[in-house]
Amino acid sequence: MNIPWRWAWRILALPVALLLLYQAWIFAHIWWWASHNPATSAFMETRLEALQEKKPNAGLLHHWVPYEKISHHLKRALIASEDAKFVDHEGFDWEGIQKAYEKNLKKGRIVAGGSTISQQLAKNLFLSGKRTPWRKLEEATITVMLEGMMDKRRIFEIYLNVIEWGNGVFGAEAAARHYYGVSASHLSADQAARLAAMVPNPRYYDRHREAKGLLRKTGIILERMGSAEIP
Repeated sequence: MNIPWRWAWRILALPVALLLLYQAWIFAHIWWWASHNPATSAFMETRLEALQEKKPNAGLLHHWVPYEKISHHLKRALIASEDAKFVDHEGFDWEGIQKAYEKNLKKGRIVAGGSTISQQLAKNLFLSGKRTPWRKLEEATITVMLEGMMDKRRIFEIYLNVIEWGNGVFGAEAAARHYYGVSASHLSADQAARLAAMVPNPRYYDRHREAKGLLRKTGIILERMGSAEIP
């Protein structure tokens, strides 16, 4: 039986309308977070669910602190390790993406990501850990919204407060207290470099704090921190 054209168009229009509503929902959140602090993120909620599957009363270590109360050492360390061109690009480091692609092609597997701080924040705030064909496209769309509605300082402030730094540890303040027993404002250069080195694999390094790879990367970050430009 043939479906009338008007019904076919309505069927096709439904997913488009739902997609536009979802994008509007994201847009509204980003607009709000430009001046208000997010209490949680999609990734934090995912990790909390995983922790509570093993221990129902488990919680996250997380405490928001304003940008000015986070050590400049940590800011420089993260820029040096994660996104050296952060203050200059508009959300995407095309040269970095190209280098990551070539490196992955050479190794035959994914060993480098090339994601900027803005892209990482987009993923952490809104997307689950599941890899889907549309995930990168959605990440790119959210990144454009972030860069369009927030300045670099605000993007970096939120990033510093929501990224994962261990098993259930999120944000600079919780990480500083978890690993060193100090506030985020009192982190030394060496402590900051080590925290930055942990970011790609924080749960592993939470359990293996003297791993050779972590120590080697800490040294590299320390050398680069002096030239890192922060917002």
